[in-house]
Amino acid sequence: MDEPGWDVDPEDEIASAVEIVGDQLKFLREAAGLRTPEFAEAVGYGEDLVRKIERGARIPRPEYLDKVDEVLDAGGQVRAMKPRMARARYPRKVRELADMEARAVEMCLYSNHNIHGLLQTEGHMRALYSGWLPAYSTVELERGVAARLGRRAIFERDPAPAMSFVQEEATLVRRVGGTMEWRQQLERLLELGQSSNVAIQVLPTRTEEHPGTGGLIEVLKFADGSAVGRSDGAFHGRPVSDPKQLRILDLRYGMIRAQALPPRESAALIERMLGET
Repeated sequence: MDEPGWDVDPEDEIASAVEIVGDQLKFLREAAGLRTPEFAEAVGYGEDLVRKIERGARIPRPEYLDKVDEVLDAGGQVRAMKPRMARARYPRKVRELADMEARAVEMCLYSNHNIHGLLQTEGHMRALYSGWLPAYSTVELERGVAARLGRRAIFERDPAPAMSFVQEEATLVRRVGGTMEWRQQLERLLELGQSSNVAIQVLPTRTEEHPGTGGLIEVLKFADGSAVGRSDGAFHGRPVSDPKQLRILDLRYGMIRAQALPPRESAALIERMLGET
């Protein structure tokens, strides 16, 4: 049961929070009169992992904190650390993105190489990460998957944001993870597309030139009227918030969306793909 957990980036601002939690866990263990070897045996994890967590070098998993709370009879004191540590396990850039997604009231998302991360199944994510070079370590892969899964909480938000996705047809044809995983991915797209706040459109491969050939486009709009966006094909791929630059991204996305199949026709296309296997 000695699972790896997530390594801490010492340059990340979250590192100090992980160190504080490690100090607290060590204090509680010592207050209970338990040495590291016997404590590790009681919680079912290796001594090395326990030591790394207590010195702030490893982010504890939620199940580890549950077990520690139980063994130390902490009355929920250790379990209360889970939300903070769940956030800490995300890479810095993902945390920033997740924060913006959590505040957005409208999202416009165009993907031309892969199915958008928010739409991916867990198996699809794992297959994508496993295929990248140089190869991810087990810890890096698990951290990436956990971060992407965590962002999917946006679909349970209340009130829900308006979410518009446009996917190139080519991203749906590629059988990432094999045929069975591919089928599950298409089924998830159909399921999400039934939500009243989610529109999923497919841009057919037969479409001629369009504004999305430069790469992905993402625009997040917030309740106060501000927005942030980025595109591989504009402004060197950097996030922008200037109204003039955002207007360009809005214009490009609007044209792409207009050229894509409507949501119902897109769903019908996905259903036909499923029926052909």
